[in-house]
Amino acid sequence: MPKIFGIVNITNDSFSDGGQYLAPEKTIAHAQYLVDAGAAVLDIGPASSHPDAGAVTPAEEIARLQGVWAPLKALPASLSVDSFQLETQRWAIAHGADWLNDINGFAEPSLYDELADAPCRLVVMHAIQSKGIARRAPAPDGDIWDHILRFFETRLKALEEAGIARDRLVIDPGMGFFLGNDPQTSLRVLGGLARLKQAFDAPVLICASRKSFLRAIADVSLAEVGPVSLAAELLATAQGVDYIRTHEVAPLAQALRLWGEAKK
Repeated sequence: MPKIFGIVNITNDSFSDGGQYLAPEKTIAHAQYLVDAGAAVLDIGPASSHPDAGAVTPAEEIARLQGVWAPLKALPASLSVDSFQLETQRWAIAHGADWLNDINGFAEPSLYDELADAPCRLVVMHAIQSKGIARRAPAPDGDIWDHILRFFETRLKALEEAGIARDRLVIDPGMGFFLGNDPQTSLRVLGGLARLKQAFDAPVLICASRKSFLRAIADVSLAEVGPVSLAAELLATAQGVDYIRTHEVAPLAQALRLWGEAKK
């Protein structure tokens, strides 16, 4: 069964829950709720990455993390920091983060020596945008899977050559605007995740939770997208993914318990 990354957005403009958990006491209460519901990892996001997100400096990201870090470290879950900014990643390493989650897939070789010396695991995400947050743009010409597979062949080789062990790496193909502005592109990747499992000797993480491509395909609002998100997550489970990153931990954990019982 896949392990669950529970999303904790400490931002004012996340697409689905911006501002709800920005206050430290609300961050901590939400994190506790996610752990109680079944999250093995808390993925802490100090900035948003959707196309309409505002810029957040590394100093502001770090200030947001500092305000909640000690009580979050006390919870019975691993901590992941979701940031592509080098200063924030360095802060996370120095403060004992268990995971770094980078939407740019660790694009900066200047950090590689430090990553090689750090004990944390790394979520290496593919995106059609090589730097920065998502943008509304078409997918590259040709087969999106060719693009994804070439990216991981190149990036995983570079990370390993820098001394970062393969068993520390988890790969994420990206979803939604990270794959382009056509919802069908994300649906095609979601339906073909087994290709990643076959192509690379690395665990796979997927995050389709509440994404706009699901809302567009199912013709539902953000408030109504929960069941569609769960369906996407179970489709990923059926293809053997190792980690699922989600806003809604409780329904996924319940579904996975049922799945596990049924397969005994």
